[in-house]
Amino acid sequence: MRYRSLLVLVGVLAAGLSGCSHHHGSYEHGKGDYYWSKASQDVSGLIEKHVKNPETAKQVNVVMGEMITEIKSAREQHRQSHRALYELNANYSASPEEFTKILDELNTNRMRSAAKILGLRFKMKSLLTAEEWTAMSDELKRYGSRYYGKGAEGASAH
Repeated sequence: MRYRSLLVLVGVLAAGLSGCSHHHGSYEHGKGDYYWSKASQDVSGLIEKHVKNPETAKQVNVVMGEMITEIKSAREQHRQSHRALYELNANYSASPEEFTKILDELNTNRMRSAAKILGLRFKMKSLLTAEEWTAMSDELKRYGSRYYGKGAEGASAH
């Protein structure tokens, strides 16, 4: 059960932080930057609201910044892989192995990114009290549900 909760929290965190960029047209570079900045500000506000120790809040903001950077990088890698698949699809003589290579890279990159985000999640958790963690998790679920519906809000993260 705790493993499921952990996966839900990581998913909600990623969805919440990346939701703005995806939902509002991240394919337009300028707009995507604005929404990443907005997501970062929103999360920073949540940290200030729930983490009382200023030094801890600063450290949590650094970890959250690393998560946002990783999510942005993962989304860009994902888009590049899909562009490569579209280009390969247009090539009549493309072999199955060429498609498999791109798909393998896509999956490897996704797993590498998920592992990094998971490590950052535990780093952030180690900085917070149980009460701070619960409050932050609840707010992040609500934040993520703006973009992914009520299902994100109903999941338990603690």
